[in-house]
Amino acid sequence: MVNETVRRIGPVVLLGPPGAGKGTQARQLVECYGIPQVSTGELLRDHVARGTRLGLEAKAIMDRGELVPDELIYGIVAGRLQQPDCRRGFVLDGFPRTAAQAEWLDAFLRKEFFENQRVDGRRECAPVVIQLAVDYTQLLLRLTGRRTCPTDGRIYNIHFQPPKVNGLCDVDGTPLITRNDDREEVVRERLNVYEEQTRPVADYYRGQGRLVTVNADLPVARVTGEIFGVIDACSEIH
Repeated sequence: MVNETVRRIGPVVLLGPPGAGKGTQARQLVECYGIPQVSTGELLRDHVARGTRLGLEAKAIMDRGELVPDELIYGIVAGRLQQPDCRRGFVLDGFPRTAAQAEWLDAFLRKEFFENQRVDGRRECAPVVIQLAVDYTQLLLRLTGRRTCPTDGRIYNIHFQPPKVNGLCDVDGTPLITRNDDREEVVRERLNVYEEQTRPVADYYRGQGRLVTVNADLPVARVTGEIFGVIDACSEIH
């Protein structure tokens, strides 16, 4: 892990469709740089579980089957990013999902984050935005090929990481299952929704010259190495 008194990484935004490997790469960044992974989904569940004001508001909305509005999400994200462990940087998971959220994030970082952390009058450091690009056919194979052990949660892929015995968990021999989210018709719909909703986010950052695309069809270690290279080139050395 990098000594936190030496390296400030800054915010990292990972973009990419379901199955692109964002979770895997986020964990590598957390381990390597010692910065937290900030997941909007986990934050929302935590606020609901703790019964905070924001959590109670969000729960009432979700109980009605409605989407949590951006203003509530902004409050939850802002509170987390103001915590001490985010001062050196953080990896955003599941945010921003829209161009409006990306604009809010930029404004928040300028006003609440970087203005308080400038060093020797240096220029603000914008978020590092990395898009994980994966071939559509590969995404289908990654997602529809997933099989899960219902007892220990171990995940296999019949195309890339099959079990030793077809259909059975390597550890306890439990029959593997296909989750509803991994059925082909569901996967195709998820990818279509992602493309429609998230393309404007990539376009927003691309228009600012801040989007870096990494080929996520490469082996995981290669993808990790390329992401590290991008971050190292952008991060500030104190």
